[in-house]
Amino acid sequence: MSFKEAARRLKENGPNFAFEHTFSRWWQLLWRAFFHPFNVLLLVLSAISFIAGDIANGSIMLVLVSISVGLRFFQEFNSLKAAIKLSELLKTPVRVQRCAGRVVQTELIVQIEQKDVVPGDIIHFSPGDLFPGDVRLLNSKDLVVSQSSLTGESGTVEKIADIREGLTTPVLELRNICFMGTSVASGSGTGLVISTGPKTYISTIFSTLGKWKTPDAFEKGVRHVSYALVCFMLVVVPIEVFVDYCSSNTLSRSIIFGMSVAVGLTPQMLPLIVNTNLAKGTLAMAKDRCLVKSSVAIQNMGAMDILCMDKTGTLTMDRAILFHHIDAWAVSRERILHFAFLSSYFKTVQQNPIDQAILAYTYTGGYRFEPSKWTKINEIPFDFTRRRASIILEGNSSNILTLDFQGLAVKRLMITKGALDELLSICTFIEHIESGTTVALDPMERQRILHTSEELGNEGLRVLGIAAKALRLEMDNTKEDESNMVFLGFLCFYDPPKDTVKQALWCLAEKGVKAKVLTGDSLPLAIKVCKEVGIRTTNVITGPDLEMLDQDAFDEMVKKVTVLARLTPTQKLRVVQSLKTSGNHIVGFLGDGINDSLALEAADVGISVDSGASVAKDVADIILLEKDLNVLVAGVVRGRITHGNTMKYIKMSVVANIASVISLLVATICLPFEPLSPTQILTQNLLYSVGQILIPWDKMDDEYVSRPHRWSAKGILLFMIWNGPVSSICDIGTFLFLCWYYEANTYSMMNFFHSAWFLEGLLMQTLIIHLIRTEKIPFVQETASWPVILSTVLASVIGIALPFTPIGKVMGFTILPLSYFGFLVLVFVFYFFLGQIFKRAYIMVFKKWL
Repeated sequence: MSFKEAARRLKENGPNFAFEHTFSRWWQLLWRAFFHPFNVLLLVLSAISFIAGDIANGSIMLVLVSISVGLRFFQEFNSLKAAIKLSELLKTPVRVQRCAGRVVQTELIVQIEQKDVVPGDIIHFSPGDLFPGDVRLLNSKDLVVSQSSLTGESGTVEKIADIREGLTTPVLELRNICFMGTSVASGSGTGLVISTGPKTYISTIFSTLGKWKTPDAFEKGVRHVSYALVCFMLVVVPIEVFVDYCSSNTLSRSIIFGMSVAVGLTPQMLPLIVNTNLAKGTLAMAKDRCLVKSSVAIQNMGAMDILCMDKTGTLTMDRAILFHHIDAWAVSRERILHFAFLSSYFKTVQQNPIDQAILAYTYTGGYRFEPSKWTKINEIPFDFTRRRASIILEGNSSNILTLDFQGLAVKRLMITKGALDELLSICTFIEHIESGTTVALDPMERQRILHTSEELGNEGLRVLGIAAKALRLEMDNTKEDESNMVFLGFLCFYDPPKDTVKQALWCLAEKGVKAKVLTGDSLPLAIKVCKEVGIRTTNVITGPDLEMLDQDAFDEMVKKVTVLARLTPTQKLRVVQSLKTSGNHIVGFLGDGINDSLALEAADVGISVDSGASVAKDVADIILLEKDLNVLVAGVVRGRITHGNTMKYIKMSVVANIASVISLLVATICLPFEPLSPTQILTQNLLYSVGQILIPWDKMDDEYVSRPHRWSAKGILLFMIWNGPVSSICDIGTFLFLCWYYEANTYSMMNFFHSAWFLEGLLMQTLIIHLIRTEKIPFVQETASWPVILSTVLASVIGIALPFTPIGKVMGFTILPLSYFGFLVLVFVFYFFLGQIFKRAYIMVFKKWL
């Protein structure tokens, strides 16, 4: 297909997105910000106030809604613009065939974005690639595909190009069709894209459902707090209405008063605070070269207490260097390098750093192995079950690679390299290179080879085996021919540890995050690298040993061990699932390979890198543009700050609002008039919201950031019961003082009482912000960030100045005497000391504050 025709089809079919991939429009953001249960409740109450003729209360409620909606819209709109810029950094390349040239058409294989793939494109794929559309296979070689994104099952299916399927074959069982969103587990091939975007199979499945992810504990917890406050409101408000009606005998006014109390119980800023916290965390991590695909993952990163990671590229530099090419007796042999060079030179499917290291070593060493004397016949790619790859070559002329194997002349040759255990399982002979003979590989020789490999691994080297076999020309040259092979020797590679890893792991441990290494490499090599970077290796295990355990023993073993080697992708998945369920941990997983994709999807926080396999990036929640553990340390800190600031708002809201309502209920019972008018209650609530609005910009105590935190609905209830009465005691003390000293419990002193009670309640709620935001002594051991100080001072100044303004006079406020301000100083000092005593007692009993 020409580039011009591809552009025409792209215009005709649209961008290749299975789901609606456009970012939200501004009006969608506005609607989302508006349509929240608390906002709807305020609008209903506002409408009732307007119908009842209470214009002032209705207007204040509309102002509250406008502030909440406006600020949330502004924050999400800015976050959207940042997300659009960040999305441009994350690419999913696809290799397609295109034609170029005006007169003579030249066929090219070019790399384009997945969104630019059109029907009719011929794509080339290899392990780790995601299919960019529904594809009819043209040719395939040992192709195995994971369809877990469609079926939800972790198994794989074999796909074959040259096969005819019946009309009754179920869609997902078609072996010559690969579907968009599925990934190549092993093998390679080419295919014709037959449908893209909304016309793909995955799009038709999810057209009505979409991609829905189960809410995590934090999301559920915020929702439960909202529901609990609504339930509390449904209980308290009728009581307030009844008590007020008994004293005023005016039902309409009592209902309006009850609605004002209901607004006081409503944390209007909750959706704004939560979304602003998450947006700030997303943008902060973006500055650290870290793309957050799901903002909720920031909360989970803060709660994460176990980080599972692959060894290669995470602890090490992912830069293989060929160190030895030796025979079974640890003698360096050029012949071993010759075989290895041919294996890597002719390998075209999934060439990896190992192959690049072999080629680089050969070229820089000045070796001349003349690959032109050989022709590649077939290639059997690596997969995670066999853990080896094979190349079948045929000699063009006489060559020096002779093997004495059952008297056969070597015209066609299979060279296999891979993990030593798996390679030895298909070897029945061993070559004595020095004598030029091939003998049977007996158990004693096999054990000696394994012992040699273990010694090399203890030196920090990654050891692969290499074997060869003469083939008859009439053989089929498939993976079944990987048997009765001749073991040649070892290829030893060195992947140096990263300089920054040890410090990063130490920082994670200091913050309560335990590291576990899950690798497919050998156990001795994994232990050696882990020791170098400071990971304890007292408890270790391998994948085959894990398979022998029942589920209970498996769960117990996974809790104890820190290094798990020779794991298959399915075993990595089981380890993550075990830690989450039986261990009750919040698990993060850092990986970038195809073999990591199952574990990445199962983890609470899946972390991949921009250079990783497409399938790994697709299922991950967070993408690192640089594979550096120090970025994760910063992400953990950011997650805990986000969680802490959200918890601040929730806890100070439930304490302040519920304590205020209880105080109002007591005062309503004791006074012949309402302790505050509905307008005054709403104004107080509005000013208190102003004081809270910059909490997302607050800082957290170092002690809080140093350990993981999880959501606890029970903890919020206990916090409310424990700390709520403290401010109620001060409110009731103020009430008694007003009635005794100023005799403000008569109708003639009603405006004075309203003014005094309003100011005390507002300043008390403002002080609650500073008392609850830290477990230390506020203003002495710890001071809030300047935005929080500014917002609380502003709210307090407005409250104090209000009686001096025309608006205050309209609302029924009077100027208060200086003696009352002196009394307030005493009340707040008393509250400061009493609140601190309750705080220390709470921390002693429950071992935490926020």
